[in-house]
Amino acid sequence: MTLIKSISGIRGTIGGPTGENLTPLDIVKFTTAYTRLISRRNPGKRLTIVIGRDARLSGELVMDLVEGTLLACGADVINVGLCTTPGTEMAVITRKADGGIILTASHNPRQWNALKLLNAHGEFLSAAEGQEVLELAEDESFEFPPIDRIGHLLAREDFNDEHIRQVLALPLVDVEAVRKRRFKVVIDAVNSVGGIVMPKLLRELGCEVVELNCEPTGEFAHNPEPLPENLTEISKVIVREKADLGVVVDPDVDRLAFVSEDGSMFVEEYTLVAVADYILTEHPGGVTVSNLSSSRALRDVTERHGGKYYASAVGEVNVTTKMKEVGAVIGGEGNGGVIYPELHYGRDALVGTALFLTWLAKRGMTMTQLRATYPSYYASKNKIELTPAIDVDKVLREIKARYANEKVNDIDGVKIDFPDNWVHLRKSNTEPIIRVYTEARSMKEADELAQRFIAEIKQICNLQ
Repeated sequence: MTLIKSISGIRGTIGGPTGENLTPLDIVKFTTAYTRLISRRNPGKRLTIVIGRDARLSGELVMDLVEGTLLACGADVINVGLCTTPGTEMAVITRKADGGIILTASHNPRQWNALKLLNAHGEFLSAAEGQEVLELAEDESFEFPPIDRIGHLLAREDFNDEHIRQVLALPLVDVEAVRKRRFKVVIDAVNSVGGIVMPKLLRELGCEVVELNCEPTGEFAHNPEPLPENLTEISKVIVREKADLGVVVDPDVDRLAFVSEDGSMFVEEYTLVAVADYILTEHPGGVTVSNLSSSRALRDVTERHGGKYYASAVGEVNVTTKMKEVGAVIGGEGNGGVIYPELHYGRDALVGTALFLTWLAKRGMTMTQLRATYPSYYASKNKIELTPAIDVDKVLREIKARYANEKVNDIDGVKIDFPDNWVHLRKSNTEPIIRVYTEARSMKEADELAQRFIAEIKQICNLQ
């Protein structure tokens, strides 16, 4: 079964049986349910909804279904076409819409697509609102409006240039400082929408750009998750081209990873760390937030600047909720997701890139030199495919009981903070897997810790 309904939206593989995959009937059902939710929040109002999509193969098909369903539900539509996730979020804010739907399965492979659902602030729905959408989807008593009250297509417009303009206008994005460095940058956009927007942003910043996988065909050139094992091609190109750095984005451009001038990984965990280092230099004593699966390096850098660090449950909406609660100046997720509230509350690779390049220019360092200024932690990210034999709740209860004498956090799965390392076990919001994340002072230690807990899980489930 590959239809996943979670805090991250409605995600599934295209084709197959209704109710088990993301079929046309499911797309219509969940789009209708979402429209009903937004209508409840705005009684008597004619709704305006923004829709945008990444470049995956099913994107146009899904967008046509969503647009038609919204119109049939009586909502007006602003269609921003091929647009990044953060760009669609910002279009909701800028156009003062009542909500938005982003059609992207993010880092999932080509056969997947999803409906990511936004509120009027261009932010993901809360868990309670998401649950309400699921309940409304099962209620078939909805009556569609008559012909005189169907929605209208207000515009088909590009929003990518406006997104770039707003990023470059931020006070802490020093365009002139970056232009003076004349960085040579290789950009890998995995043949999705990042290939439209990222080269343009980099050229606006005065960079010499080498494009890699920037044709928005939807035929992903490699596994679209920006992890080191998927980035061997860009490493070779950086060395060959004598570039200053490489920039890698996922298909919907909310995750960001950098590669250093020698082809080594800057490591996506350190994307947020470096950007936060810059922001905290300008806001000493500021507050930062990341999720439980993110590196301790953010905590260390925050405390170095006299600030306070907080952790949230995994999921962008959980991070942004915590950021608002504690007044964070910067936040995000260790998967390369930078959230800069000065622009908007959403993971945004464009603002992450602009702030990072500003910091690199101001420091006058190479990538490897900048990376060496941060604490060295190594993460091991593993997963266990879920089967009927695995009772996730039982596994987490058993692990928590076994390690009751350690520092345990159970707001999202189970995280155990040991003095020199940590492990976080949780059920994924986006895939039928248990994630097993560890971090330690060496890769060997992190891998060994991960294998130890994978073995414990298998033992609990009698899989050995």
